[in-house]
Amino acid sequence: MKLDIFSHCTIDTIEFGDTITEQIGGVACYGGLTARKLKFDVNLHTKFGPDFPHDEYLAKNKLAYNNAQSNKPTTRFTIKLSGADRTMYLANTCTPIEYDSSNADGFLVSPVFDEISPSTFENLKKDCNFIFLDPQGFLRRIDSEKKIFLEKTNIDLSKINTIKLSYDEIMALSDGTTVDDMKNIQKRGVKHVLLTNKKEISLLSDDRIYSITLPNNEVYDTTGLGDIFFTTFCCTLLKENDFLWALCFAGGAAQAALDTKEFGLKKIPEKNDIETNGSYFYNTVKFKQV
Repeated sequence: MKLDIFSHCTIDTIEFGDTITEQIGGVACYGGLTARKLKFDVNLHTKFGPDFPHDEYLAKNKLAYNNAQSNKPTTRFTIKLSGADRTMYLANTCTPIEYDSSNADGFLVSPVFDEISPSTFENLKKDCNFIFLDPQGFLRRIDSEKKIFLEKTNIDLSKINTIKLSYDEIMALSDGTTVDDMKNIQKRGVKHVLLTNKKEISLLSDDRIYSITLPNNEVYDTTGLGDIFFTTFCCTLLKENDFLWALCFAGGAAQAALDTKEFGLKKIPEKNDIETNGSYFYNTVKFKQV
């Protein structure tokens, strides 16, 4: 099966305690490599500059891309980690993403900062019946110090199969973090609403909320964890057409990534670890009628 990912590749400077490391990042990389682990063909709709080691990270892992190279430097962030919390600063943005037609089984749309215009977003929604949206880059703004914050934003959510939201993100799209806010998002055209709050994960589908809890108590580098989680959900739903297995496998992927205790792309889990953890979560999932 084939997954197309719409997102900038990034170069992230990660500050964790006394350690400062430079990592390749963005859902184009974290999500792309996760989808490859799950045996999907991946095509990236992305942009990166001459400073990005694309041969080592993209070509080597058979991540396809067209017209992705830009004369502008790659999008860069500085990420300061404190436990499960992080503060982000924007250092640079690359060229906006252009869209051409595609026959992929699903589209994963996850801008990091302003690289997908509203018109591009509407055009790509016409080409695929399975649109998976992480709206983070549609909501992000910067202050005078280039620190990133979220601003309340109106996004056309029609034709969206699944949306993934943190507590901060759902507050930027609705009025709060309650079940009613999840239902509000659902009424705007979304089939499945995923809400994440660190270790707590909820999924609204039809009139039920399903929930799982990640058991890992030790927190290492969480950069890219949401990308790994959401990409696994997308791939599993496309392949199995079962949202409950998709939720459990996604949780399994996030837990397996944490269990590696690795930084950056090294934390991307193997398929068998995702499946083993997914089976565990399937036996622990809770649900309630809403």
